Amino acid sequence: MNLKKYFSPLQPVDFVVIVFAAFLIALDIIFHSSIEHHLALISVNVIVIIFVLMVANFDVRYENKLLKSTRSWYIAPMILLTYKQLSFMIAPIHGKDYDTLLIEIDRWLFGVDPTVWMWQFSHPLLTEIVQIAYTSFYFLFIIAGYELYKKGEFEKFYYAAFLIVYGFYLSYIGYLFLPAVGPRFTLHDFGATNTELPGLFITNFLRDFVNYGGSIVKGHPNPIEIVQRDVFPSGHTQLTLVLMYISAHYNLKSKLFLWVIGILLIFGTVYLRYHYVIDLIAGGVFMILNIGTAKFVYNGWNNLRMRWRG
Repeated sequence: MNLKKYFSPLQPVDFVVIVFAAFLIALDIIFHSSIEHHLALISVNVIVIIFVLMVANFDVRYENKLLKSTRSWYIAPMILLTYKQLSFMIAPIHGKDYDTLLIEIDRWLFGVDPTVWMWQFSHPLLTEIVQIAYTSFYFLFIIAGYELYKKGEFEKFYYAAFLIVYGFYLSYIGYLFLPAVGPRFTLHDFGATNTELPGLFITNFLRDFVNYGGSIVKGHPNPIEIVQRDVFPSGHTQLTLVLMYISAHYNLKSKLFLWVIGILLIFGTVYLRYHYVIDLIAGGVFMILNIGTAKFVYNGWNNLRMRWRG
């Protein structure tokens, strides 16, 4: 079988999806004795690899709008699928959280717990605005992507998609190495969040939506046991900064909107008690790593597949 024939149609974004799926398979195999559902997770990632290869090859072979749309947008649910897998892997692999370390770093840097200190400035209107911005995180990428896609700027679209997917996977590696649950569990009473940090109209609904996305089932007696370990680095900070970079680099019409919401969102990561400040600093470092290494991976894969095509 000529594997080059099947791998050469892969765009760089397809390539990183397959590489990360293979990485997760390797982790599931290595830590199979700790990961309860390792066989199911391996199966999911094998299906992911086959799906991406099929879509990429069919898209090249056939002129079909549905295939092109699938090829362009499958990455959105793929990011979420990968994220949800981590909830079955991180805690079993480590067996501990590192919040104490992150709290100590924040206290060393600032002399206080920033989320506790910020509480004195809280106001229901501010909370409502910031919670809306924070919850809009995933929708912001669709707004930016759709603008490029609608204009037919597909090279820019695919590079932006690559930057974002590559960035998400970098943040996931951070979660795997340093799992933590965040200050809403460690420095505050999670169950009292709605009382201590109230909004106006839809804050509680949006908070429940975010909690559900983080694997917290409403009414669970001990949510800290089931919440995703996704604090360090702050993926919200890293990927929002990447998105702000993309919007400026391509001078998107939505640039001002994305920047305003992005600044509120990053502020909200601490104000709403989801993150320690060191998580934001790490998110900034990961953003630099994300942008700084992306061209090498992107161009490297494109050059290799072009050679395979002859």
